[in-house]
Amino acid sequence: MTSFAVGSGEIIAGFALFFSIYATFKTIQFNNRQQKLIFTQEKLNQLLLDKETSVIEFEKQAELGASFLKLGSNKYRVKIWNKGKAPAQDVSIEFPEGNEIISEREINEKFPLQFLDVHQAVELIASVGLSTKSKHLVKLEWSDGRALRVEKLIWITI
Repeated sequence: MTSFAVGSGEIIAGFALFFSIYATFKTIQFNNRQQKLIFTQEKLNQLLLDKETSVIEFEKQAELGASFLKLGSNKYRVKIWNKGKAPAQDVSIEFPEGNEIISEREINEKFPLQFLDVHQAVELIASVGLSTKSKHLVKLEWSDGRALRVEKLIWITI
């Protein structure tokens, strides 16, 4: 019968091997967590970049609006304004369902408008009578920081 004798050197070598395997396992775990963290940081950075890009694009945009204004008993105006963050250029106005409220002369004198700055407005004299429809469709077109010309349809009511 052979006896298997284990000396102190073998015990120390066994512990060293065990701790080496344990350290390798923990290093692999740490590296995997580090890779997940790096991936998450890259994703967050991309989201922040996309958000900043959209904010910059929004800062380049004009936002036009229109409404009726009543000035006294029978005096009306159609007001076109820019509430956006950038000026509008080459602004045009159309009435797709017909124009019975503003004279062509008034439109031709003011439009196409070369430049409508932020918070600036232009008013058109409107002729309103008892037989005038209460709702009118207005089409505004303009250029701003976007690649294409912008078109907006607005229903204005008396």
